[in-house]
Parts: sequence; C-alpha cells; structure tokens
Amino acid sequence: QMQLVESGGGSVQAGGSLRLSCVFSYPYLPPCIYWFRQAPGKEREGVASFYTRDGSTSYSDSVKGRFTISLDAAKNTLYLQMNSLKPEDTAIYYCAMDVYVVGGSCRPLRDHERDYWGRGTQVTVSS
Repeated sequence: QMQLVESGGGSVQAGGSLRLSCVFSYPYLPPCIYWFRQAPGKEREGVASFYTRDGSTSYSDSVKGRFTISLDAAKNTLYLQMNSLKPEDTAIYYCAMDVYVVGGSCRPLRDHERDYWGRGTQVTVSS
C-alpha cells in the first residue's frame, strides 16, 4: 500500500530555515517525487521535483535558489531544505509521487495531477 508521510513543518521567522521530510513506502523506487504547497485561498503550487532515475531536479521560480530538494533512497525519504524563508512561503506542504512517467522526465510542476499524495505539513513564516 502506498503511503507518504510528511514532517518537519513549523513556525519560523522570515529569513529562517526549515527542512521538511517525506517518508514514502512503495514496492520500488518511483521515478518522480515532488513537493507541492497550498496557501489559504490559493491554488496548489508545484514547488520542486526529483527524477530518481538520474537525480535531476526542477524548481518553481518562486523558490529557485532558496529551496533544495534531495533524496535518500536508502531511507525512502525525500527532503526539502528551505532557506531564506519569506512570509509568502506560508502554506501546507505536500509530498507527492508518480509511479509511472513517460518521456524520461517528471511531469511539469504546473501540472497538479499526481498518482499519490501525502497529507501535508504546515509551514508558517512570520515577518
């Protein structure tokens, strides 16, 4: 049974850092794992993706240069290191994955459909 469990959220002041974790369970390492977020009253936003076959990553423009996605395959854990946090980063952060992709790359972050989702972890950044 597929399961994704996020942790590491919390409250931090602007300029601070947090590291989110997502522990996932699946019979094999899925090709693509993602971080999304959703702020109150806003649409879900793709934050970062990790293509496990070659380690390539992609980021939304809003977090590029501040956030880093990484994977510890031995621990089945995906991370999101978030630095220089801003109040506009406040949201529920979700881990998601695709168990099948075409074309040798992850789906674009603007595409919000994914095969499996976690329940999310809250991140609050105060000014």
